[in-house]
Amino acid sequence: MGGPMERIQVLDEIEKDIITCLQCAAQALLELSKEKSGQKQAETNTSQFLRTLNQVESKLSDQINYLTQVSTGQPHEGSGYASQKVLQMAWHRLEHVRSWVNELDRLKASHLAAANRSTQGGVHNGNMTSSGTST
Repeated sequence: MGGPMERIQVLDEIEKDIITCLQCAAQALLELSKEKSGQKQAETNTSQFLRTLNQVESKLSDQINYLTQVSTGQPHEGSGYASQKVLQMAWHRLEHVRSWVNELDRLKASHLAAANRSTQGGVHNGNMTSSGTST
């Protein structure tokens, strides 16, 4: 079976079949509740109810089997779980690398600042004249 839209359409058909089932059961009971019930009409409604109920059961079993396959986490046709998990892990690794780069950048800045302080600390700030003597 195909993608998610087809799955939703199948579920919609199942819902319609359930409604048909309930209508057939209601018609059969209504026919049986009459004083002069038509046995043939009640049997027709009952057999249609049973046929539709079998279809609903079969379609629901197919859906349950599909969901069982999907829920195992194993990649299979039509499943996006494996790809989604790979993407999620890639985003996680990217964020981890970004945090490392930010930490290295912070360390670099602190080392440069310390190096600048140590070179500036070694220079005398006295005023010099054009002849090179201090004033």
